[in-house]
Amino acid sequence: MPWSPKNLCHFLLLLLTLILVGGLISGADAEPVLQPNSDEPYHLHFFHTHTGERLSIVYRNRKGYDQESLARLNQYLRDHRTGEIHEYDPRVFDLLHDLTAALGNPDLEIDVVCGYRTPWSNEFLRTHGHGVARHSLHMQAMAIDIRVPGIPTSRLRDAALGLHRGGVGYYAASDFVHVDVGRIRRW
Repeated sequence: MPWSPKNLCHFLLLLLTLILVGGLISGADAEPVLQPNSDEPYHLHFFHTHTGERLSIVYRNRKGYDQESLARLNQYLRDHRTGEIHEYDPRVFDLLHDLTAALGNPDLEIDVVCGYRTPWSNEFLRTHGHGVARHSLHMQAMAIDIRVPGIPTSRLRDAALGLHRGGVGYYAASDFVHVDVGRIRRW
């Protein structure tokens, strides 16, 4: 087939489309690039409702994540039923930091209702009527259930939804909000 200007134009358009779509697809699974938006350190303050432990920690600064702090967070958010520790997706911590900032006070203490769950704990809760998803992101350390003292959970939910990052579940009767770094969805 001869290369007419029309054929060449169609070919270049197709090639450009394939390059753009290929870049979008291959970039979809890439690790997020750390974009520091502050010279201030990233603090989080926690109270764990099941263990009674408190933790105040700087987990990130403008240079990046602090690996020792991430290890402490992983230990703190362990499955409180089994003691098993799992490496958390650090985007969860960024989400919590941004959530407290969206609530107007990045120094708010976050009550942890549930952090990491082993498959055993997840199945135990699921089969005992706790409304737990079979493939919960808690088992991948990509989710956390929280409340913030003094902040209505409806306001916490609305602030989380306003961030447009991951899943947000609202459990009014149990007085907590689920946030995760999976796909954007709500329930």
